[in-house]
Amino acid sequence: MSRFVRFPLVLVTLAGLAVGGALVLRARAQSPAPALPSVLSFVSTDAEGTLVFKPPSGGTFAHRDRPAAFTVAQLQGSPVGTATGLALDFKKPGFNGTLVFGLVPFHDTKYPQPVWRTSVAITDGKAAIDIKSAFGDRYDMVGWQTSGTAVIGYRLISSTGGMVYDGRIRFTGTGPFQPAVTMLEGPFVANIGTRGAVVWFTLNQPAPCSVTVNARTIPCAEGAAHQEILVEGLAPSTDYSYTVRYDGFEETYGFRTAPIRGSARPFTFSYSSDSRGGQGGGDRNFNGPNAYIMRKSVALARQRQSAFMLFTGDLVSGSVTDQQHLRLELANWKRAIEPHGHWMPVYTGIGNHEAVVREFTGTDSTGAARTIRMDRFPYDTESMEAVFRSELVNPENGPESEDGSAWDPDPSKIDFPSYRETAYWFIHGNAAMVVLNSNYWYSPTMGSAPEQEGNPHAYLMDNQMAWLKTTLAALDKDSAIAHVFLTVHTPVFPNGGHVSDDMWYRGKNDMRPRIAGTLVAKGIIERRDDLLMLIQKSPKVVAVLTGDEHNYNRLRLDATVPIYPDGWTLPKVRLTRPFFQVNNGAAGAPYYAQDVTPWSAFVKGFSTQHALCLFHVEGPSVRMEVVNPETLEVIDRAVLR
Repeated sequence: MSRFVRFPLVLVTLAGLAVGGALVLRARAQSPAPALPSVLSFVSTDAEGTLVFKPPSGGTFAHRDRPAAFTVAQLQGSPVGTATGLALDFKKPGFNGTLVFGLVPFHDTKYPQPVWRTSVAITDGKAAIDIKSAFGDRYDMVGWQTSGTAVIGYRLISSTGGMVYDGRIRFTGTGPFQPAVTMLEGPFVANIGTRGAVVWFTLNQPAPCSVTVNARTIPCAEGAAHQEILVEGLAPSTDYSYTVRYDGFEETYGFRTAPIRGSARPFTFSYSSDSRGGQGGGDRNFNGPNAYIMRKSVALARQRQSAFMLFTGDLVSGSVTDQQHLRLELANWKRAIEPHGHWMPVYTGIGNHEAVVREFTGTDSTGAARTIRMDRFPYDTESMEAVFRSELVNPENGPESEDGSAWDPDPSKIDFPSYRETAYWFIHGNAAMVVLNSNYWYSPTMGSAPEQEGNPHAYLMDNQMAWLKTTLAALDKDSAIAHVFLTVHTPVFPNGGHVSDDMWYRGKNDMRPRIAGTLVAKGIIERRDDLLMLIQKSPKVVAVLTGDEHNYNRLRLDATVPIYPDGWTLPKVRLTRPFFQVNNGAAGAPYYAQDVTPWSAFVKGFSTQHALCLFHVEGPSVRMEVVNPETLEVIDRAVLR
């Protein structure tokens, strides 16, 4: 199981001129406009071939791109060997800052990371690492002077102190030096089952490589820098080491396979979301993620022996027009989890901040200036869904897309994005995890833009709901499964920060998708109720794990909890079977305080501390413990079943 990561050509020249300390970007002429999906009726091209959005109510909005300041490829530095070290060129005239660097030890730790040694200036986009002077004699902690090779970790910091990127370079030689094939990202473990797992990683260039587990060596796909290696034929509940070999180098880590299906053996899993950049400077806003809290969260998850971690959405700040920008932010997130991701799978869901959009600016029929944002097309290569699945690895057993639904304007062709690796499910022992995508085909400005097409924040569209119904029914019939956990980025019942949207919109049912100019029949609260009905019919659902709101809280839902706005006249769902909503969007994003809702009196444990939820599944019972990963303070404890 292998694939390439798609890195489309950048459509801008990132030539920079220093003007008053700012970097001025000069855009190159755009390429021809892409083919238009049938689901978008009001997007067209003008006489110059430029994309425009022209709603029937009037107004014209012209397409614009905001190019990424950097790409991952740029920040690898195009290293060139010198007599004393390595010369780096980040292909960014006018970029000045600091390059911090240090050796990465592999011999005395399970979690190799750079040990920062010193720094040099980045001048006009270039810097030099003097290996001989920085790492000679007493500073040669990895023995490179004997082995003739080592890995240098480096950190790019802008002239204003902003974190840009953490990179790595392997070198060979003792002077002169040469850059070598480098493990750019990973290796990570993913999709761990009872008898198999996926080991995935990205090299800085294609090279001969393999993965060895249990004396079996699996070769990499030829010609690919990104590799996803499926390892099969393993035993349940067993610890395995794995070795990745690449171009004569190797790294060894390990993982534990899942127990047999239905096993009542106790296990722990962890949950969190919303690690996008926070306040406080430094690693708390690492060009995408709050790397400081994310590192502490994943370390705590491992220390508490989590079998796996669920992380559902808003990994990074995102909300960009250039997919290269999102790829860089996700690279920084992956670097934050990497030391523990060598050993423990982190299953990810998509959030609204993973958005990659096409953006249109102009004036509406009243003359008011507006900006229109919608999921970027072509959907198979440039959408947020496409970027997410190419940068992260998750199971591929979810729904296909919204093609073929009752609202599909052209069933003869593919017009919607794929759900692949953004909605899925998996089993561990006697529990099943179902990951939903409530930001599919996401149009961020649905609430304010005239007649915009797309899907609003938090709406679960028809085909995904049909898939969820089938999945829950199958799990209910499976005697091996005792517990089901749903996880979705947007709360079913928001409590602080997103009461004006999520699955509530302040009690207004108007919000719904618009497909090819037509609004679908059901509004957001009706669709929320469809989800509640599925949960009521599925007695195994213990909890819905949500994020989006940057706080922790838990809510026990039953018939005593008011869940409708005043004056609601449509049919109501009666919650005859209790279940929990556990919200944990406290992985580093700026906090939200509590708002007032009909169910506010039933909310427990509300906290704006950073939090990691630890779920202890013990046969027929489920306990939850919530811990601040920064201070290790216990925030909350609860018995869920």
